[in-house]
Amino acid sequence: MMLSEMSKEELLAFKDEAKKKYDDFKAKGLTLNMARGKPSSEQLDLTFGMLTVVKDSEDCIDEDGTDCRNYGGLDGISSAKKLFAPMLGVSSEELVICGNSSLNVMYDTIAKYLLFGVDKESKPWRDCGKIKWLCPCPGYDRHFLICESFGIEMIPVPMLNDGPDMDMIEKLAAEDESIKGIWCVPMYANPTGVTYSDEVVRRFAALKTKAADFRIFWDNAYCMHHLTDTPDRLLNILDECKKAGCPDKVVMFASTSKITYAGGGVAMAAASVNNVNYLKSLMTVQTIGFDKINQLRHAKFFGSFEGMIEHMKKHKEIVAPRFRVVLDTLDKEIAPLGIARWTKPNGGYFISFDAMEGCAKRIVSLCKEAGVVLTGAGATFPYGKDPKDSNIRIAPTYPPVEELVLAADLFATAVKLASAEKLLANK
Repeated sequence: MMLSEMSKEELLAFKDEAKKKYDDFKAKGLTLNMARGKPSSEQLDLTFGMLTVVKDSEDCIDEDGTDCRNYGGLDGISSAKKLFAPMLGVSSEELVICGNSSLNVMYDTIAKYLLFGVDKESKPWRDCGKIKWLCPCPGYDRHFLICESFGIEMIPVPMLNDGPDMDMIEKLAAEDESIKGIWCVPMYANPTGVTYSDEVVRRFAALKTKAADFRIFWDNAYCMHHLTDTPDRLLNILDECKKAGCPDKVVMFASTSKITYAGGGVAMAAASVNNVNYLKSLMTVQTIGFDKINQLRHAKFFGSFEGMIEHMKKHKEIVAPRFRVVLDTLDKEIAPLGIARWTKPNGGYFISFDAMEGCAKRIVSLCKEAGVVLTGAGATFPYGKDPKDSNIRIAPTYPPVEELVLAADLFATAVKLASAEKLLANK
């Protein structure tokens, strides 16, 4: 029976049953963490060979003769560019291989634009008065923290089934010169798992903005992380911007943080040749070059982009069953009650769960009290404020499957208990 159709007496009995099961979970003394999208130990084991692929001095020489132990190579070594350029669908001239964190590159890029402007002709953003940013949500909490740390005002934009609300984006960007950019996770978005449709990508490329120095920050973090044999397909935004006559409008980002090692991967930025050359002119002041030996490790370990594709199939075999555990539990325990909805993504690292309005904080709190840590309620919205107190980001990848079974069951129990409490309070 749908929970909303139950009488007060039926709801009380339902709540008591859920409370009893919840108390049983609390007695188990669980200590499980599903707060962030971390690779499991099995995934990390897949790339152990990368640590030994460079064994001696001869192994440190790149294919073009570059000694990766020495200075130089500001924008990345040749073999790394060959490996990663197809990942983002760009040429080697449109790609900069950076350090270990795409989040750091995104933060650094915004800092550069604030201090120096988006090109040699533009004013620094810090001299433009109030700066605003469009933020599709639910979205990535660390994107929002970057804006908050720089004092950039965030404007929430609803996420739809094919990407962010483009009608709203087009209207706001065309009217307000203080809006300088937008966050996008275009493939298997964090946390909804949505991949932007061709129409949405083309509308981004054709976007008319009042600010001439508007930039799309295209964080393609999950472009390699498929969960099925029929993965989503994403139109190339840089190609579409070129067709629209505005190749400088977008900067793309990605990394191998969830492909090889978190903290030991390789990050990259891709953009038009004009954008890349400008960013490189600023980078020359702050570094002589990033970790070329790590870039070489990646190039030697994978061998080619095709080798990386094959490697990601091994990730899928580990991750997909974890998603099935959570989704099967929700389908069995929650779907018949009509008290929530959730995404069933084809890739990425998250399931986006929308509880009854006003229940997310309570659900997260119940889970924490029973030993399962989730991403904080509200984290997927700017300033940590979910106006409906509804969205919860579920990260199934890290716990072992046997622990995930318990965590998913506890989560479902917490959803039942919080929903029953909410409905009873309204009766």
